[in-house]
Amino acid sequence: MELRQLEYFVAVAEECHFTRAAKRMHVAQSGLSASIRSLERELGASLFLRSTRQVELTAAGRALLVEARRALSATDAAKDAVAAVQGLLRGSLAIGSLQCLHAVHLPSVLARFRASYPGVEIGLRQGASGELIDHVRAGRLDLAFVSRPARCPDDVLVEPLAGEPIVLACALEHPYAGRAQVALAELRDEEFVDFHPDWGTRDLVDSLLAAADVERHVSLEVTDTHSLLDLVTCGLGVALVPQSFAVKTDRVRFVGLAGDLPAWETVTVMGSPTSAAAAALLREVQAAKSGRPSAAAIAD
Repeated sequence: MELRQLEYFVAVAEECHFTRAAKRMHVAQSGLSASIRSLERELGASLFLRSTRQVELTAAGRALLVEARRALSATDAAKDAVAAVQGLLRGSLAIGSLQCLHAVHLPSVLARFRASYPGVEIGLRQGASGELIDHVRAGRLDLAFVSRPARCPDDVLVEPLAGEPIVLACALEHPYAGRAQVALAELRDEEFVDFHPDWGTRDLVDSLLAAADVERHVSLEVTDTHSLLDLVTCGLGVALVPQSFAVKTDRVRFVGLAGDLPAWETVTVMGSPTSAAAAALLREVQAAKSGRPSAAAIAD
């Protein structure tokens, strides 16, 4: 099995079409098709269901796709590692991030990284934590900044980034707006607005309320912080959010929660092995958090 065969296979799987895959890989369709047939013979299994209009992955093809992406990602990481030793860090870096990442100012970090490593092409994708972790596991992302999952997969590396308390966000006219603290049990009859499941703080909030034996109704679900706070401002519900959301608006009251409650944690999730570019970006993140100069500048 050759890496070129895996590259052709992934291209066909993603394009669902041999002609488009051949154009993408800049090869003749006949050569690409022959390479895929050779791979199928070697594996003793059909990888695609072929029709006149499109191709679809078989069960064997779907299983191979995950491992093929990992293998290609590991190959890129090996090339980057050699380049890094030679002082020639290059290639690509695919990053995932929550929409609202308070733990570090990601645009500033990326600007510092690009200045230090101009040969690396940077890609950025935002999404739900679970979705981004799956992309890291599949090799589509090198690293992602996400909420700590309830269970961390064994095939990724997880590094703590930051933690902060969860607080109650309510409208200025809400009865709890003048309180210093509110107990979770007092929220039983409240209408809630929140993120979609697996998005932002939703998993932690669900677990906190379940532990407090609070059954709640989420009337409105969103995927961005500003929409959530706008709904709270208009009295359409309360929300449990990270304390850092308080810097985003003065039209919402943020009230502390009583009791010893777990913090909301932001973590960095990386593939294993970690690419040289991902490791370099993580060093930039740590330097930015501590207020130190660029990690690359220190190395120079």
